[in-house]
Amino acid sequence: MDLPASKAVEWLLQSEEPAIRLLTRREILSEPVEADASLIASGSMVSALLSGQRPNGGFGRNPYRKYTGVHWRLISLAELGVPPSDPRAAASAERVLAWITRGLRSAPVVVEGLVRSHGAVEGNALGACCRLGLADDPRTQQLAEALISWQWPDGGWNCDLKATGYRSSFHESLGAAWGLHEYGQATGHRAARDAADRAAELFLEHHLFRRLGSGEIIDARWLNLRYPPYWHYDILRALLVLTRMGRVVDPRASDALDELEHRRLADGRWVAQGQWWNSANNSITPDAVDWGRSGEPNQMITLNCLRALQAAGRLALR
Repeated sequence: MDLPASKAVEWLLQSEEPAIRLLTRREILSEPVEADASLIASGSMVSALLSGQRPNGGFGRNPYRKYTGVHWRLISLAELGVPPSDPRAAASAERVLAWITRGLRSAPVVVEGLVRSHGAVEGNALGACCRLGLADDPRTQQLAEALISWQWPDGGWNCDLKATGYRSSFHESLGAAWGLHEYGQATGHRAARDAADRAAELFLEHHLFRRLGSGEIIDARWLNLRYPPYWHYDILRALLVLTRMGRVVDPRASDALDELEHRRLADGRWVAQGQWWNSANNSITPDAVDWGRSGEPNQMITLNCLRALQAAGRLALR
């Protein structure tokens, strides 16, 4: 038995956030528990994410306002396992889907034969909307097929107008991979699953953070554990997506899994190694939720590390 991991699980089971307790029971302990929408909504994180919601499901005029717009809140709601039966979460999903598919009416920017797209925006929206009950909506299919058509030859996506086409953006590609995987899982759409698999190969051939050939670290910031990641790429988010795809057992994920184990505290928990989020009183990029300060043990980071390590066969809780 992995005693530190067991202690970390016990810590998560004592969380004041019902969503974290449920996710731990269901995904780490494999208990057949159903999501109670009213209980999950009573948690401070979910309550904060849903606070101030307007009748149209949004939280202001700009759905993409960092980081209190409905787009960002919806991703967090989906990651916390809020079920489609929650009417407020469902309304937010409808608002995001309507907003993002309106943007598909305009032709994408194409440079040297490659579409320049913010794949993380559409991909994260697609993944969250699928988790919140809109996978069968025709607009969701439209969104998925747009992402598939924008995929670069190396398996990723990129918004940089100056990019040479040699390599996609890992930041843009990870959200797109997650969204297409969720859509493929929910609908059986073969092309979506294939596109997600091609993106997974992009990450895996780089061992998630290394340059081809030299093996050097591409960006040291990718090794730091932060939550929420928003649109940023990092190894923990990549490992979580690969876990959901059933690809984290690939030997090429081992270096990144080693990094997780290296960062594990003696008591089995993980701390936030920096933060992208700002408190609600920040005038530029506030967040509706206090996700846990840098340098402190973090529940969502610990949960996601346990998910990845367990799926990779590196934890023994029994």
